[in-house]
Amino acid sequence: MYYAYILKSLSNGTFYYGSTEDIQKRLKYHNGGKSKYTKPLRPWVIHYYETFETETEALTRERFFKTYDGYKWLKENGVV
Repeated sequence: MYYAYILKSLSNGTFYYGSTEDIQKRLKYHNGGKSKYTKPLRPWVIHYYETFETETEALTRERFFKTYDGYKWLKENGVV
């Protein structure tokens, strides 16, 4: 199982989009300060996620979230 996910910073409400095979491990990674981008915005919580059978599907969905159309879809569906 693979995930496309959105994390939300509790410090300022910023969203972070990603994909992974282990969502809990990835959340610990971000909250552990191991990512240059997410470290100063800790703590993070899982805001939204979708599951996929393949890594390619999860990566494709992550990339979609990062586009204008993806952001529009997320807004229309009340995700962000």
